[in-house]
Amino acid sequence: MKAKYVNPFTDFGFKKIFGEEASKPLLIDFLKSLLPESNIVDLTFKDKDQMGKTEEDRKAVYDIYCENNLGEKIIVELQKAKQNYFKDRTVYYSTFPIQEQAERGEWNYKLKYVYCVGILDFKFEEKVTNGEGEVIHTVQLKDQNNKVFYEKLKFVYLEMPHFVQAEHDLANRLDKWLYFIKHLEDFQGIPEVFKDEVFIQAFEKAEIAKYSEAERHDYEQSLKVFRDNKAVYEYAVNTAFDEGKIEGKIEVARKMKLKGISSSDISDMTGLSEEEINDL
Repeated sequence: MKAKYVNPFTDFGFKKIFGEEASKPLLIDFLKSLLPESNIVDLTFKDKDQMGKTEEDRKAVYDIYCENNLGEKIIVELQKAKQNYFKDRTVYYSTFPIQEQAERGEWNYKLKYVYCVGILDFKFEEKVTNGEGEVIHTVQLKDQNNKVFYEKLKFVYLEMPHFVQAEHDLANRLDKWLYFIKHLEDFQGIPEVFKDEVFIQAFEKAEIAKYSEAERHDYEQSLKVFRDNKAVYEYAVNTAFDEGKIEGKIEVARKMKLKGISSSDISDMTGLSEEEINDL
């Protein structure tokens, strides 16, 4: 059956639903359900180039950078594939919205909150908290007594493969958003649980038939990239290659090359050097 709505894990779908000016009410509603302490009333989209992301990262991460009415910075990322040093990268990019708050001349170093939200289309290799299988992982700087040392920097990771709730089990607004994101491409109409103004607008933004020919073309290209990358990742998981099996990594790298994936992206996913990949 042909999909009626976009896949939100694609670059096109993610930006159409959450990253356009007309989509701000949807993004605000989603973030208020995830970060109730942030008191979001309005958002302003900011220039993502300020974060200095590399071209390789932009291929693996679809991101939105915004500021709320209190001047707090919020990064929302959809991470479509696991990368080497994943946590190092997220910490590194969180420093850009911190550094940009520096003021010229006399400045007392008082900072606004920075929130980094990661929607992950994969599972962590290891537990991030004590709860294996948890969907939401909240990370902050803490001291040796497990007390929050600095409250103005928060990472929230949504491990989407672990979200398995059925429609009748959705308990709150965040549950509804996670169910929407995970199952949007499978819907052929708007389920009763989503029949309020915000979600109806989200479904309208996601309806493929309402796009121009150029937009549908862009979506198809985005969907192809998503499917190719997912197929390669699932092949790697299913064949159970690991860091100690060079033959497995080489086989995965060969399959990725045949799909036209760049050497830098292959290196990120397999740990092989670009020189080794180019020699295959």
